[in-house]
Amino acid sequence: MIGEAAAWLIVFLPIAAFALIALARPFAGGGARVSGYAAIAAIGAAFALSIWALRSTLGHEEAVGFASHSWFVVGDPGAGRGFEMTVGFLLDPLTGIMLVVVTGVSLLVQVYSQAYLKGDASYSRYFAYMALFTGSMLGLVTARNLIQLFVFWELVGLSSYLLIGFWHGRPAAADAAKKAFIVTRVGDFGFLLALLYLFAQGPAFAAQGLNPFEIPDLMAFAPSLAGSVAAWLALGLFAGAVGKSAQFPLHTWLPDAMEGPTPVSSLIHAATMVAAGVFLVARAFPLFEAGGGAALNTVALIGGVTALMAASMALVANDIKRVLAYSTISQLGFMFVALGAGLPAVAMFHLFTHAFFKCLLFLSAGSVHHAAHTFDMRYMGGLRKAMPWTYAAALIGALSLAGVFPLAGFWSKDEVLAGAWAGGYAASLGVAQAVFWMCVAASAMTAFYAFRMIYMTFHGEFRGGIDAVPAAEKQPYEEGEHVHLHESPWVMLLPMLLLAAAAIGAGYLGNATTDVLGIPAHWFAATLHHKAGDVHIGVAVLSSVVAAGGIGLATLMYVRGVSFPAPVEAALRPLGALLRNRYYLDHLYEGLLVRRIAYRGIFLAADWWDRRVVDGAADLTAWLGRNTGRALAQLQTGQAQAYGIAAALGAAAFILAYAVVR
Repeated sequence: MIGEAAAWLIVFLPIAAFALIALARPFAGGGARVSGYAAIAAIGAAFALSIWALRSTLGHEEAVGFASHSWFVVGDPGAGRGFEMTVGFLLDPLTGIMLVVVTGVSLLVQVYSQAYLKGDASYSRYFAYMALFTGSMLGLVTARNLIQLFVFWELVGLSSYLLIGFWHGRPAAADAAKKAFIVTRVGDFGFLLALLYLFAQGPAFAAQGLNPFEIPDLMAFAPSLAGSVAAWLALGLFAGAVGKSAQFPLHTWLPDAMEGPTPVSSLIHAATMVAAGVFLVARAFPLFEAGGGAALNTVALIGGVTALMAASMALVANDIKRVLAYSTISQLGFMFVALGAGLPAVAMFHLFTHAFFKCLLFLSAGSVHHAAHTFDMRYMGGLRKAMPWTYAAALIGALSLAGVFPLAGFWSKDEVLAGAWAGGYAASLGVAQAVFWMCVAASAMTAFYAFRMIYMTFHGEFRGGIDAVPAAEKQPYEEGEHVHLHESPWVMLLPMLLLAAAAIGAGYLGNATTDVLGIPAHWFAATLHHKAGDVHIGVAVLSSVVAAGGIGLATLMYVRGVSFPAPVEAALRPLGALLRNRYYLDHLYEGLLVRRIAYRGIFLAADWWDRRVVDGAADLTAWLGRNTGRALAQLQTGQAQAYGIAAALGAAAFILAYAVVR
């Protein structure tokens, strides 16, 4: 059994590495590579401790009994007029699995980054930020208190801002970082409202001797909350999850976040920021259950709409990283569908498998960029000849993403579809069927865009890479770059191959059919002590058919060169424009809400405040001074008789007032 001190080291080691690298960076000089070794050592040690922590939770339904530590007290919590701020390490099976995923994926990304960022002027700063990012996510998943969780939640947001804008000299990167920070703050406002509403429920918790912000206390008391109270609390938390996990309508920041370094994108999409929202809902799932159909239907519907919308936008994207970004948004939608269907174990299982194949695909994209110096698939092609290892890894990732049997993605996505078909809490309102068919359509699109990406990148003839990009389309930092087709170095390939192995085999940890190699069926759900997904042969067959159909259509169009008839192409052209413009949501948000409403409202309010309040206060002060001076001047006559009369009247008034008061 892991001890509490060792458990806390999982969080503190990466944060200590961040502090060490940040403080030593000005003195590193030519030894900047040591910063990479420090980050890898810290995260590697955290990974080893995470495995120990996970082993400590196996076979135990309850959390490991680490105590909460009182930090400060406000008011009288026992009487429901205040609260006690505690800090604690919550270690249960859900935490254990997330710890292994976060540290394991982050470790591989750090190793890969050594070669990918080689020669970058801000090499040390990169590893400092990555260590902070990893430590913040680890603090989030281990938090025992909702306020403690919220602090690390915001640190994750800060870290992502720093990493997305890592190359802050590029205007697009700086803008993307600001956009990510602001859009996710919208969702975080809902999280904050939920915390305030929870504080208002303090007396009900105090009557039971419970702390409303302690996660175990809140989850234990959730069934006793009134349905409407639980629903509003759940929806507030879900608003935070929508922002962090880039769900509709707050999904617009994630495609732009591709301006950061590719290893950053892989970590954000696989195991840190966007996974935080899914984890939060899974952690607080008893609260969502207590909220009933209202809360869970909302989760399922948002997930279904997001899965379909994002998959459709990936169909026409030409930037390989943006294809993967839309893919992540869509796959996160699948996870929320599972949560809305009342199956948190299935959602976490899909998060688990998705972490491996999505990280693999991003690292493959980085490997391709390492050779072609562009992310635009229109200028790639034929790279499987020069990069066979990268091609093999990317193909495995695409097959798993498409849900092809027997790779990991097949098992987890099939359980999501089966859960959506069964309906869970959504069935009573008829939402389940709509969400299920949204997921089926998204699955077909997923298979299509995954293999469109493979064919455009690796098949056919090489189309020139960065050398073929028109000068007008090049970014300033791309000037002077030239193609040098070669396979990536082994320090980049090794993490990719390990992830490829996980993308093949990780699904057997949660398969719903039979024991495999000593791993019992439903092991993942049994470990989390949640209901497992059921096997539905019809759904599995349908899932495989739509995946085959999507792959087949991509093969016809991008390998065989088959195109739609002219009338069909003409009919689809407006749809293509809609998808390329991302349903015009960015135009709506930035053009209407931000520039015309928010900015104009802010400018008008600032102008009114300046003229009426600031200038008004100054003018009022001047008027009062001027008129007070004039009034007092009337009293200064220079006549002794007038002064004597005034003194006598003052004394009489004082004596009269004293007599009245007495």
